[in-house]
Amino acid sequence: MNKNKKITLSLLTTAILAAPTAFADNSIASGITEALADSKTNLSFRARYEGVDQDRAGQDDRADALTIKSRITIKTGSYSNFSLGLEVDNVSALIDDYNSKTNGQTQYPVIADPTSTDVNQGFIKYDNNGFSTIVGRQRILHNNQRFVGGVGWRQNEQTYDGIRAQYKAGALSVDYSYIHNINGITGGNSSGDFHLANLGYKVNKNHKISAFAYILDFDAGAANSSSTYGALYNGKFGAVVVNASAASQTDNSDNPNSYTATYLNAEVGSKFGGVIVLGGYELLGSDNGVGFNTPLATKHKFQGWADKFLGTPKNGIQDIYLTVKGAVSGVKLSATYHKLTSDVNSIDYGNELDLVANYKINKKYAVLVKFANYSADNYLTDTNKLWLQATAKF
Repeated sequence: MNKNKKITLSLLTTAILAAPTAFADNSIASGITEALADSKTNLSFRARYEGVDQDRAGQDDRADALTIKSRITIKTGSYSNFSLGLEVDNVSALIDDYNSKTNGQTQYPVIADPTSTDVNQGFIKYDNNGFSTIVGRQRILHNNQRFVGGVGWRQNEQTYDGIRAQYKAGALSVDYSYIHNINGITGGNSSGDFHLANLGYKVNKNHKISAFAYILDFDAGAANSSSTYGALYNGKFGAVVVNASAASQTDNSDNPNSYTATYLNAEVGSKFGGVIVLGGYELLGSDNGVGFNTPLATKHKFQGWADKFLGTPKNGIQDIYLTVKGAVSGVKLSATYHKLTSDVNSIDYGNELDLVANYKINKKYAVLVKFANYSADNYLTDTNKLWLQATAKF
């Protein structure tokens, strides 16, 4: 973290802790004190075992991690429509036979959960009559997180440093952020100029449309610099759910590549008794040897939980998938099958089966079992991943 970012976070933290002293003799002291008295503090813990078993010539083919994420979140009450927020995470490892991408244990497969203590969020917020703005380090989740997300599955979340403005009036919502730094899941920072815009309109309770624009200019890793424009539709026709999205992406700024790639997604689902069935198709196209890129997405949600496609291959990717969901005795169950091929050059990437069982014990405690099996064809290696997780919130 550079000096300016450390100063910014220090000021935010100091503002939260020192506000009563700063205004002790001021006429607004009572308002400040009341806002601080209305503060809410939440604690959460997430313990997770992750095991990875994959075919890798010349290296260990297994990794095991038992990590615990501890989080404290503080949000003050409002004074003159202003409030403060601070969130601190600690990730510790009880079993660390894995490559976290920062621990140097490259002999193991990757489990991207490095140990650390981080300021996950630290911000000042103004909220009044449908308009809000947040300045500082914050969480930003757009739509289904296909283009902008928080990667909340990993123990260290992806957050953003900058300013975000939102406005909602009736069926219309406007969301714009200028971001100067992205805090990645392995602790690294990506600086640059990032413009994130989303416009939503709720036609009625069954139909919503959104338009989005993401202009990314990275200081380092210029191959990720791009301009993406697209639209998203979410609708219900009786018992049938329809989701569709399309976007076009071109190179931006100092990107050494010249390309124009297409994104498409369409899915249809319905409920049959107590079972939900959803099928879909997703395309991240390729042009001039460059695949459609989504560097800010929550990528774990897409193309399979084995995370074999966190970066779009140069030949692009097509994903035909089918999901079946249900519940038995309070246990939520889901199974998804992916058939994965390239956009160009007819490459069979393989297939993946993802299974999950989630049980909420009560308002505070929940447990989860999750499994991913990726079977390679002409791409990468066979991989199995297993997760056992317990969470607690207070």
